[in-house]
Amino acid sequence: MAKRKASPAAAEQRLTARAPKVPAAGALTVIDGESSSPLALDRLIHERIRLAIVSSLAVHAMLSFNEMKALLDTTDGNLSVHARKLEDAHYVTCTKGYDGRIPRTEYRLTPTGRQALETYLAHMEALIRRVGEAG
Repeated sequence: MAKRKASPAAAEQRLTARAPKVPAAGALTVIDGESSSPLALDRLIHERIRLAIVSSLAVHAMLSFNEMKALLDTTDGNLSVHARKLEDAHYVTCTKGYDGRIPRTEYRLTPTGRQALETYLAHMEALIRRVGEAG
């Protein structure tokens, strides 16, 4: 019987299932010119829009859906899909409510999300230093 290839959704679920287990910032080490890290690059936040969401929430304690949409210059659908992936990984929280009669969605970065961003940035800085040393 032919082996079935995993769907992209299944691969993303495996990724997000591991996501909350983020090593401490600076966990990247360089041994004999080769970088090693238990998590390597966090592919969940490596995507441009998700990295922008996490980065903007690291600077702002809270952003509404509309504020984030304007800040990132993206569409409703694009923002909601990427925000949901981050929410499923426990990187952001989403609170829905009303401002009078107008629906309001607010996002906040979780401690897990902040740690993931710090680890990601530390890894990127190490890669940049390594490239700089090689050049």
